[in-house]
Amino acid sequence: MDRRALLAVGGGAALAAAASVPQAYATPLGGPGRGTAVRFNVISDIQGDLRDFGRALDDMAAVNPHSAGLAVAGDITPRGYDAEYAQVSAELARHSHPREVAWAIGNHEFYVPKWRDPGTLSQDTWPNNTTEDSLFRSFHRFARRGTVHAETSFGGIPVLTLGTERYAHYHDPKLWDEVWISDAQFTWLEERLWHWSRRRKPVMVITHHPLPNTVSGTRNKLYASDYLQADRLLGLLGRHPDVFLFSGHTHWDLELSDWVVRRVVPGTANLSGFTVVNTGAIQTGYRDDGKGGEVSVGGTFNQGLQVEVRRDAVVIKARDFARRTWLKEITVPLTR
Repeated sequence: MDRRALLAVGGGAALAAAASVPQAYATPLGGPGRGTAVRFNVISDIQGDLRDFGRALDDMAAVNPHSAGLAVAGDITPRGYDAEYAQVSAELARHSHPREVAWAIGNHEFYVPKWRDPGTLSQDTWPNNTTEDSLFRSFHRFARRGTVHAETSFGGIPVLTLGTERYAHYHDPKLWDEVWISDAQFTWLEERLWHWSRRRKPVMVITHHPLPNTVSGTRNKLYASDYLQADRLLGLLGRHPDVFLFSGHTHWDLELSDWVVRRVVPGTANLSGFTVVNTGAIQTGYRDDGKGGEVSVGGTFNQGLQVEVRRDAVVIKARDFARRTWLKEITVPLTR
């Protein structure tokens, strides 16, 4: 079981042409070489913290009122009950938000089987008559699509969401939250990455679990084996210098120095690597405890990202939604 499940329940190709960007979301930046930008937001790990989710939505609307989209990198709910998805939808509807929302599936979307009923934790009797298929159906109904992977557009910028197609414990009693991706999803991902590479567009990839040896926390033993096919996924992403991978799950603080990294994958002939970004979390923050584990940041924690795609670069800003302040900013040149 996820180490925080009980806590959650208890509480550089470039933008091709300005003409391809809907004018409602096109922001003239001025200055040489900047042209028109597309801005959008990325958050993750709501996990039932609807109050902080609402605060984040309000802050994003104030700072980025013409956002082209919102990506949510998994752990939408605390456990994956239909009623919990409905609460997220209701909270979203109460606040201003972009028309386009890209939802990725997370491990908390598979935690219903640990409960005999919504008020009774019963891991000894897992899966408590809950089928794996029912968990995917709940996500599909909420996200309004028939697969965990999907492509959408934020103001002309391609956004690809990835996700596990099995909950591992149904298939191997020694596993729990590990990610398994089918050949079909890998084939789809490879085709879409090359499609946009040929058109010289940067691609935003949204996934819940972090890849090893990338952003904050991923050298910690807690996150060393999240993917059953990590090398295959890295091999696809690593060929494309203008891919930006956004991952959640760790809840690690965006104040840390490795919140954004370039990951070079040997054998891909791309010596500059691709960009990997930690998304922070809406619910509870963590840092390294110095002993191979992690410790809660404490206090109010509510973090996420604003991304701005320019003609020649992508600007990523880390935001503290609770304090309404910027934490960090990095500009990543595009390779066009």
